[in-house]
Amino acid sequence: MAGVSISTVSKIINNYSDISEETKTKVLEIMKQTGYVPSNSAKTLATKKSNLIGVIFAGKLNIDFNHPFFVEVLNAFKKQMGMFGYDLLFFSNEKFHAVDGDYLARCQHYHVDGCIIVTGQQVEPSISELDHSEIPCIGVDIELKGKSSGYIMSDNYKMSFKVVEHFYLLGYRELGYIGSTLESDISNMRENGYKAAIENFGLFVNEDWFVNGENFFEASGYEAMNRMIKAGNLPRAIFAASDQLAIGAMRALKEHGLRIPQDIAIIGCDDIEACNYTTPALSTIRQNKEKIGRLAASLLYDLIHNTSVTSSVVVEPELVVRQSCGAAQSDRY
Repeated sequence: MAGVSISTVSKIINNYSDISEETKTKVLEIMKQTGYVPSNSAKTLATKKSNLIGVIFAGKLNIDFNHPFFVEVLNAFKKQMGMFGYDLLFFSNEKFHAVDGDYLARCQHYHVDGCIIVTGQQVEPSISELDHSEIPCIGVDIELKGKSSGYIMSDNYKMSFKVVEHFYLLGYRELGYIGSTLESDISNMRENGYKAAIENFGLFVNEDWFVNGENFFEASGYEAMNRMIKAGNLPRAIFAASDQLAIGAMRALKEHGLRIPQDIAIIGCDDIEACNYTTPALSTIRQNKEKIGRLAASLLYDLIHNTSVTSSVVVEPELVVRQSCGAAQSDRY
């Protein structure tokens, strides 16, 4: 209709500068009159770029859309990737029991430009295959080591040290821990850091005060705390590997007539919104969810465009003092 070549139309659509204003105006007017828009599928085939980012919740046990920490991280990631001009494509793994997820083949099928992989438990072997492929990947709370991959997480050892230091300054010497399943790398990192910090302060690590649940959710914290109570020998203070574990533990303590923090102090991890509304308000380790999401997006963008090499970033955690640990909010640690 415009009397020009396909390549000329392509250059106009992609805003090349070597086309005359007269030709550009003519083609754009015809596009407007006809309602013509480029075919995304054809563009993907031609450029090998889809402007799609795969989002994968790794593992048989994964966070899904009901985990308040990761939802906030992904919201920040989505906004930042949107500013870069990308859409998100969510992958399911509901067939995990029947077959491995085969994420690499699915990512290749949709021509995704990169992936964000969010940690889970009992991670599928195909996650490693995707990690070591040519597709750029960024992991959140999961260490990826492929040549086109990187990861971002909070400093799990430092957060544990902050908790032990805070408990120590408050005069607590009998310290316990509630974690997720032993198959959770993140929970294990926090537990190992917690034990190392306890020993660093010259205190005794009592294994009876270290219990694990099935996941990071409230029901697991409730069940784990009940087991500790049933054992009959309780610590003076407890660090829970997530706020939801801590909230579940608080419910169990109250049901047994134990006061927080007068009988047992407790600190959680993540700083989800619910921490402000528990009774007492839950002290916690704040992970900067906005920063983690935005950094994950920027790291992935740079990997896609070859402007950086494989990288990992550790984000500084912050202790948020509320009432559940037995210190006034005005105190500074």
